[in-house]
Amino acid sequence: MQAPYVRCMPAPFPDNVTAITSARPKVLEFFAGVGLARMGLERAGFCVTWANDYEPDKHAMYSTHFRDDELGNPHTFELGDVFAVDRAALPRDAALAWGSSPCTDLSLAGSRGGIRAGESNAFWGFIEVLRDLDDDRPAVAVLENVVGLATSHGGDDLAAAIRAFNDLGYSVDVLVIDARRFIPQSRPRLFLVGAQNPPEGAATPDSSLRPDYLSWVFSDDTLETHQMELPELPAPLTAGLDDYIETMPVADERWWDKERTDAFIKSLSPVQASRLSALRRASGVTYRTAYRRTRNGVATWEVRPDDISGCLRTARGGSSKQAVVRVGNSRVHVRWMTPLEYARLMGAEDYNLIGARTNQALFAFGDAVAVPAVEWLGKHYLMPLVKDSSVVRSSAVSLVQ
Repeated sequence: MQAPYVRCMPAPFPDNVTAITSARPKVLEFFAGVGLARMGLERAGFCVTWANDYEPDKHAMYSTHFRDDELGNPHTFELGDVFAVDRAALPRDAALAWGSSPCTDLSLAGSRGGIRAGESNAFWGFIEVLRDLDDDRPAVAVLENVVGLATSHGGDDLAAAIRAFNDLGYSVDVLVIDARRFIPQSRPRLFLVGAQNPPEGAATPDSSLRPDYLSWVFSDDTLETHQMELPELPAPLTAGLDDYIETMPVADERWWDKERTDAFIKSLSPVQASRLSALRRASGVTYRTAYRRTRNGVATWEVRPDDISGCLRTARGGSSKQAVVRVGNSRVHVRWMTPLEYARLMGAEDYNLIGARTNQALFAFGDAVAVPAVEWLGKHYLMPLVKDSSVVRSSAVSLVQ
């Protein structure tokens, strides 16, 4: 698992708040959720000093975990609609603006209404706030969303998002990072990195970061884009789920009773049933994850064939929640995945879950970005980009003086 991250204002050193904050580039965190982007960015050396989200349940978890007021952190969380963000209260010295805008209308599992529909329209609120910052606009801006954005409306939505950043003076790079490179969860996400001072030169083609289906972005003369040279991503994990499963005895009441477990097994297709039978014949204890699907109006369960979790989703009903299947000693036990397991599989194993209701936590983590993916992007791309932008800005100031 990932090592615990270090906050930008550690509690044991309250007298050093000013020094610590000034040493780390500051971040504006839009669509903050429960702060997983913040965790990744702060592991990479940034300091989030302002955040916004409109969901009270997520804000409650965020404030419980980060305890900014207790730490003396000069941090502001503005609860409310992004379109109504108080421009006057925004910090004017941020180096980076991060936005994990709602994916509801872009996800392959959603309505596919597009970037101007429903909740996904909030992206434009993010753009409006950046526009209103004028000369104090951060040198780097990031949009994180589902890979469905790349194909939404035949690519028109992605082009519209890039042009929106272009209109604000940002050149844009487009990347895909799957959390499976770091943790045993299949979770590919799209990242648009906007830079006021983009790196020069062309990057070596890397299909793991910029798949072929994104090639049109960089050949479209109407879009201002760049590609930054980056190290190779770690190889995708093929195992490791067992280490992320919460240990509990089979007598724990969270395991389903015999009747419900038998119904689970009975719902499996012949292929799924054969897969489970093979696991039952094997020695030792094995864990798998499972989703409930509706096929021709009938609820069925599908068990993953590998030692990897499926993509965690927002818990809006049984079909969205992921189950844990324990197979050992010829016996099968099934239960819903716990909030702690969701946190671990998002790279947030040290997240403070005190006071969080089960569905509140499952919804929040299923709607978030994986911490180690943000950390990798922060260390290898965003921090070097921010530092280069600071040098350019300092040089420009010197020339004026």
